[in-house]
Amino acid sequence: MKVAIVLFPGTNCERDTKHAFDILGCDTQIIWHKEREICADLVVLAGGFSHGDYLRTAAIAKFSPVMQAVINHAKNGGYLLGICNGFQMLLELGLLPGAMNKNVNLSFISKYHHLKVASNSNKFLQFCKKDEILNIPIAHGEGNYYIDVNGLNELKENDQILLNYCDKNGKILNPNGSVESIAGICDKSKRIFGLMPHPERACEQILGSDDGLKMLKGLIC
Repeated sequence: MKVAIVLFPGTNCERDTKHAFDILGCDTQIIWHKEREICADLVVLAGGFSHGDYLRTAAIAKFSPVMQAVINHAKNGGYLLGICNGFQMLLELGLLPGAMNKNVNLSFISKYHHLKVASNSNKFLQFCKKDEILNIPIAHGEGNYYIDVNGLNELKENDQILLNYCDKNGKILNPNGSVESIAGICDKSKRIFGLMPHPERACEQILGSDDGLKMLKGLIC
């Protein structure tokens, strides 16, 4: 499977992401944000930062030349994954609903955090059990996901909520203020996925968890 990982000025997880998909046996390549064409089965907008984040996360990145190729890939039915800053980009592009606010404590958070699988009726989480507890790192300053009541109801009706923040026992533990403790969502077609946690940082037990590998494996099978 061909995986293209988009690199922006400030991205700092592209090599981690490539390593994760290399472990899974994928043909991976890192694409500079000024490229105008992408040839891949899966496109990943990796985590980190992007130029212009000081205005609003991904506010400038969405105008990069590569973004038209990203949009075309999605329109043509390709799979698309946005991790952390990449999730923020998908929201800015309107490929996923909602928006991001600053964390409620106004501080950058970087630590392992537990997640509950809200839905596995999608390619991304097909190897996870519903209500399974995963241990995945988070690292963000603007991960407070917001969507209005109508939008939230639509997410629920279409089974688009993928992950919720929780403690090790599965009880809600919200680190950033996200609406209903949402950590990840998908679009209605279940081909576009966005999450704030970093599965690529949890792909080997030596790192503390390999739960992220189980998540990413779903996208290539």
